[in-house]
Amino acid sequence: MRKILFTGLILFSYVAYPRETEGIQQIQEDDNHNRMLQYFREPGYGGLNVFETPKETDVLFDGLKVRVGGDFALQFQALDHSNANGAPELIQLGNNVNLPTANLNLDVQLLNGMRMHLRTYLSSRHHNDAWVKGGYLQVDRLDFISQGFASGIMDVLSIRVGNDMINYGDAHFRRSDNAMTTYNPFIGNYIMDAFTTEPFLEASFILNNILLTGGISNGLLNPTVTVSSDNTPTIYGKLGWDNRVNETLRIRLTGSVYSARGTNNGNHLYSGDRAGARYYDILSYIDNEENVVSSGFRSGRINPGFTRETAFQINLFIKYTGLEFFGVFEQTMGNSGAENMEDGLYTQVGAELLYRFGSWDQFYIGGRYNSVSGYGEYLQTAGQPDNMTVNRINIGGGWFMTENTLVKAEYVYQNYDENFGGALNEANFSGAVIEAVISF
Repeated sequence: MRKILFTGLILFSYVAYPRETEGIQQIQEDDNHNRMLQYFREPGYGGLNVFETPKETDVLFDGLKVRVGGDFALQFQALDHSNANGAPELIQLGNNVNLPTANLNLDVQLLNGMRMHLRTYLSSRHHNDAWVKGGYLQVDRLDFISQGFASGIMDVLSIRVGNDMINYGDAHFRRSDNAMTTYNPFIGNYIMDAFTTEPFLEASFILNNILLTGGISNGLLNPTVTVSSDNTPTIYGKLGWDNRVNETLRIRLTGSVYSARGTNNGNHLYSGDRAGARYYDILSYIDNEENVVSSGFRSGRINPGFTRETAFQINLFIKYTGLEFFGVFEQTMGNSGAENMEDGLYTQVGAELLYRFGSWDQFYIGGRYNSVSGYGEYLQTAGQPDNMTVNRINIGGGWFMTENTLVKAEYVYQNYDENFGGALNEANFSGAVIEAVISF
């Protein structure tokens, strides 16, 4: 299998090599020629380090345009795991190819300044059948009311409405979304992965270097009209500063807050990803009856398990020539809403340092540190001490063979402290993962 993968990689790179030699200027010219959507984040290389879609566009509307795109990801995983003596026996992991994942993306320019997005998971770790992940309508111009209506306001305002990922934090702009993994320089997402798809309405103001976002959601992962006792709406917001100081230096600092106070529509911020984590079958174990107990499709992550919760995330992004830094500081506090239940608190820190190089920065190397610590019902409900710590280190790199094709590899090590019980008691997993991605 390794020889087959290596041979395929060499053949692929041979075909892609002439594209590389064209240089970044030719790639940008091709991108401009092929673009047909306004206020849109390009898939692949062209979408790197894009957060909220910019309020400037050089794409003129000349009729309805439909863009059909896709994402395909294939992994080779070589991970091993272990835990404390006396803990349940872990299953044996081999080195092999994981189930490939795929997305189908439809993006439609409906009118000048009005665009629709829809993403379907064709295959994911959690489901091998096709199902709709979500979508939204983005409005950057009000020409559907009248030509140039409120153009002064719409020069700085964007409106999104739909059932999709809400704009909480900046980490979700760099995460892997099933097969769309080109924006993520590593394989896995953060341990405490803030990602949820909910019906929402949000508005973003971008004026000069200042960003202000506010939104409201019904807080439901699976919307329903059934009446319940406590469906308090979820509210969220973001305040940020994003400044391109000069041609070589960019600094972005943002702070986000998320408040879900309903007992019947909370607990989705860290459990909303229904596609699954990128490390497969780690820490699955064999019970006393010799049955395999799966660690779940979100293996390797931590969900605080709060129903009523308030979370905030602070992000710092610095890019100087080819050097990039992305930092995360996040806290969430809350409880299950039960009477006399004390609040728990979880803290996450993360730091990525990358260096991009090559004729058009098509290569990169780097590392990421990620840690989660805290106390709350996640452990209390399992009868464990009310504190825990999980740490992860990623070291790796990647190569954009073309602007839409990426191969990346990493070494990952993650460990759990002694306060975890069961199969997670002093557990760890480590090894190498290779991922090949095509996004167009």
